[in-house]
Amino acid sequence: MKLVTLLSAAALMTASLSAGDYDALGKAMRSTWPQMSTVAVVCDSAHSKGAVDAISGAMTGMKIIVIDVKGPQDMGKALGTLGGRRPDAVVLVAGDKVAGDGTSAASFLIQRMAASKVPTLATTEAGVRQGAVLGVGPGTGGKLLGNAKVAGVAGVSLPANASQI
Repeated sequence: MKLVTLLSAAALMTASLSAGDYDALGKAMRSTWPQMSTVAVVCDSAHSKGAVDAISGAMTGMKIIVIDVKGPQDMGKALGTLGGRRPDAVVLVAGDKVAGDGTSAASFLIQRMAASKVPTLATTEAGVRQGAVLGVGPGTGGKLLGNAKVAGVAGVSLPANASQI
């Protein structure tokens, strides 16, 4: 019984540590593109539930669309769903095992979304280097990063204070 309590306490502490990971990203997105109201998250939703909850908390007032993928084979279907739902932006979940930063599925998603004029956002420098338009969070050391080349393809502007990658 004590083990369950300890594990529950550890899970709660971990959740609270990651709860603010997306706050700066949400703030940057709202100030840069105030017209955006719908954000999509493509991830293994069971594996990334804590991150999805944190994104929802950071993007208050916005509609969150979660596209559940269990492997790279699901990315084509995910893109079809995104095309039909037409989000204003897509947020990468850094540690997601399917479409997280650094994965080939994330590269595929980033490229297709930019071509559809939908920017992708990240919380890591690796995500911005991979092609996300904007990134800020724990993986950037709190620094706002921008990818001007991809922003041009996606047809969006970058904040003046973003460091270019």
